[in-house]
Amino acid sequence: MEKEFLVKIHKIYRWVVAICDKELGGLKIEEGNKQLDLSGNFFKGEPKSADELKEIIRDSLSEDSTFNIIGKKSCQLCKEIGLIEETGIKTIDDIPYALILL
Repeated sequence: MEKEFLVKIHKIYRWVVAICDKELGGLKIEEGNKQLDLSGNFFKGEPKSADELKEIIRDSLSEDSTFNIIGKKSCQLCKEIGLIEETGIKTIDDIPYALILL
């Protein structure tokens, strides 16, 4: 099973779940004055498969979690499982991203 996603859970006073497409890890995406910076530690997570990511999301939903989702595959998977809706997805340089506060 291919590990297409990078996932990192930051456990502070609430869980902050950073999810991005594996190929975007380490990049800085810019468009005008908007920027997605995936080069630091925040998104430097463990490679996960789609099934593993779904399980992590299910577990995280039982906590007080925030989700930072970046990339076409990541946003599509989160849309398929009902975590986000199309209207909640923005883009920077054609890269979709979403922020979910539960």
